[in-house]
Amino acid sequence: MIDQLIIIVGLTILVMISPGPDMVIVARNTMLGDRGDGLLTSAGVLTGNLVHITYCAVGIGWLISQSILAFSVLKYAGAAYLIYLGIMSIRAKTTPLQSISTGTRGGGRGYFLQGFLNNILNPKGTLFYLGVFTVVIDPQTSIGETAVLVITMMLVSAAFWLLFVFMLDRKTVREFFDKSQKAVNRIFGALLIMLGIRVAFLER
Repeated sequence: MIDQLIIIVGLTILVMISPGPDMVIVARNTMLGDRGDGLLTSAGVLTGNLVHITYCAVGIGWLISQSILAFSVLKYAGAAYLIYLGIMSIRAKTTPLQSISTGTRGGGRGYFLQGFLNNILNPKGTLFYLGVFTVVIDPQTSIGETAVLVITMMLVSAAFWLLFVFMLDRKTVREFFDKSQKAVNRIFGALLIMLGIRVAFLER
């Protein structure tokens, strides 16, 4: 059990610090809004993680990874969503950051939904958790042990997002980005579009 916990913590940290769509969207919403917007986006990402974990645990994730049609639908839907967010960010390049933040539809729910959709539509999430359930959590692992491992993954992820958002919300960091509003929007927009293209060409 200790070995499994060490592997789980190590894998989760490696995945969290690897730049990807979730990191970009959380960073974008934190910088264009405030700490609360970043935390709501992070909560949406974590909820998406729970969905991935749930269907991987019951075997649906394996079916998705084996089905060309299902995997392709998930992949292209995720790519289209990322590209859409990127285009919207670039188009808003002449709008002050706080104005963009308050313009998000649904207020807090809008940020949560962005994080959730961004995560749930990313096929890499399915592949990661399938790998975890295949390598670390096997049929011999008890329900109690599985629950501990899953909770550990979620706690490590939540701790990372808290640290990430609070670092971005520091006064010195925010002042730097506030002086470069157009550049911030263009950079985040370009990153989202590039990540969308990358997801579109993702292989199983």
